[in-house]
Amino acid sequence: MIAAHVSLAKGTMLGPYEVDILLGVGGMGEVYRARDTRLGRTVAIKVLLAGLTASSERRARFEREARVISALSDPHICALYDIGRDGDTEYLVMEYIEGETLADRIARGRLPLSQVLRFGTEIAQALQHAHRAGITHRDLKPGNVMLTASGVKLLDFGLAKLAIPEPAPGGSNAPTLVNPITTEGMVVGTLIYMSPEQLEGQNIDHRTDIFALGCILYEMATGQRPFSGSSRIAITSAILSADPAPIRSLEPATPPALERIVLTALEKNPDDRWQTAHDVARQLRWLSESSSSPESLAATEAPRTKRGYFIAAATAALLGGLLVWGVTRFASTPLPTPVAARL
Repeated sequence: MIAAHVSLAKGTMLGPYEVDILLGVGGMGEVYRARDTRLGRTVAIKVLLAGLTASSERRARFEREARVISALSDPHICALYDIGRDGDTEYLVMEYIEGETLADRIARGRLPLSQVLRFGTEIAQALQHAHRAGITHRDLKPGNVMLTASGVKLLDFGLAKLAIPEPAPGGSNAPTLVNPITTEGMVVGTLIYMSPEQLEGQNIDHRTDIFALGCILYEMATGQRPFSGSSRIAITSAILSADPAPIRSLEPATPPALERIVLTALEKNPDDRWQTAHDVARQLRWLSESSSSPESLAATEAPRTKRGYFIAAATAALLGGLLVWGVTRFASTPLPTPVAARL
């Protein structure tokens, strides 16, 4: 069955919510600006498209999105206020966010380095919060990131993968991965931001979001996507086997440290990537804080490793020892007897 648009008229009531205008249409629903008549506040209402209510899979995914968002409380994740049903219309009531999507901003060109670092850090922090709750977004992309006066807001957890602790067979309390909507081998998400393991239909984890974050960082820094092609097959092949063009070949002023952060996030093998979104946030935050003017970081490298500090300390100690030895030897050597100059 093909889902039909709901197209709610201005003034339509969904429970206590008065519909104002249509904000956008997605694969599963339409989003409207509305007014909560009880609290007198503006909200966003996501309405399940007509025809999808008859689909048990789509309906379950819609309800799952509500459970996912309600489990998350983070300043960089869109908040859920309510869930309801009015006749045959099911809806989610969410925080109304004013701003523009990151996709719209990138369409106007690359972002300044300061914004790349700030937005990247905030997206990574939001992901880390979700990952700690056992939630993998699976559809992270610029279109699901809103830019507001207070920072980014992560949207649309409709394709999220949940790891929900449930009693295992035999009475064990070990966590069981619950994912009733999708199964291994099913590919879901937006192609150009999918990780290699996601494209291959493997059982994915939170590191697939880190790959997508790498794609977003690359796109913010250069205004171009790391993997492209003239067809789905070409894009898939690029993600699976090609390396993106070096960022500094497109934007020479890019700090080497930022390029390293992005390329590590884009590693084909999940084991070779940053292992947590917290790692990415720390690296981006360090790069941002290492100078009051991030634009001056073109030659800045990442923080030294422990091995680097050891080598530097050992070198300093050796040089210091040689200096002391030289001074001591000079002091212990008798000075030559003065000879009167003959006129």
